[in-house]
This record gives sequence, structure tokens and C-alpha cells, in this order.
Amino acid sequence: MALIDPILEELAREAETTRRVLGRLPADKLAFKPHAKSKSLGDLAWHLATIPARIAAMAQVDDADALAFKAPPKPETPQAIVDGFDAGVREAKEQLAKLSDEQLGRKIRFRAGERTLALLPRLAFLRSVMLNHGYHHRGQLSVYLRLLDVPVPAIYGPTADEA
Repeated sequence: MALIDPILEELAREAETTRRVLGRLPADKLAFKPHAKSKSLGDLAWHLATIPARIAAMAQVDDADALAFKAPPKPETPQAIVDGFDAGVREAKEQLAKLSDEQLGRKIRFRAGERTLALLPRLAFLRSVMLNHGYHHRGQLSVYLRLLDVPVPAIYGPTADEA
């Protein structure tokens, strides 16, 4: 078994859940913000949708400047966000499958411009910045849905909307 296999399996499994959450986006509420400092529903959803492909692309290099790995322009519809997510997961799986065990053990510098955000083994980078970061934003998105009175799908078990 290659070191990347558990990451690929988790990405595939969790992508199904993320897709369910993204599938609940109400088209007429993409501009909704629960607070002035918050991202809009559409911006947060697109950020979440682009994480797998962007982080998988960053994992291909030893020095990844997050500012150089920009997300494509945000789509205008919920379905286009879901479609972008699906394409990004496919792309991420292809990119990640190329990483050797040796590469996964090497450190990656993750930065924003000149500011280093992390210097850690590539495998830990994928766990933290791709998977855990995605779960964090998926959780935020589920709160936005609740605030908008949109039924929240099951994530790690039933919700109040899906017993």
C-alpha cells in the first residue's frame, strides 16, 4: 500500500458528504453573510469546492505560495459550484496519485507571499491543509444552511432534518 492511499480513500469518502452539503445551496441566497466579517455563502462554498484541486496542485512542489494557486472565478449557480467541486476532486485524485512515498515524506514550505504558514512533511500538509481545512469550511457551510433554514444533510450521522 502506498502512503497516499489512505488520503485518497478519505478524500473520496468525504467528497460524497461535501457534495451533499454543497447540493443544498439555495440559488437565491448565495450573497448571504451571517456577519459583516464572514464570507458570503457563495464565496465560502466556492472556497470549499476548490480546496482539493488547489491543495493537490500545491503538493506537487516543494515551495508552495498559496497566493500563486488561485481558485478559478466563482460560478454563478449552485449546480456550477457542485460541478466545479466534482471536477476538482477528480483532478486532485489524479495529481495526488502521482506522489511517491519519498515525495510524501519530504517537507513542503507552505506560504503566503514571503510569510511561511507551515513547513511540514507533504503527507501532513495534505492531512491538515486539504482534508482538515475542508472539514472546517464544510462545518461553517452547514451552519450557514441552518441559519437560512435550509435542511442540513447528514454529515457524520443524522441531523435534525434527516433523522
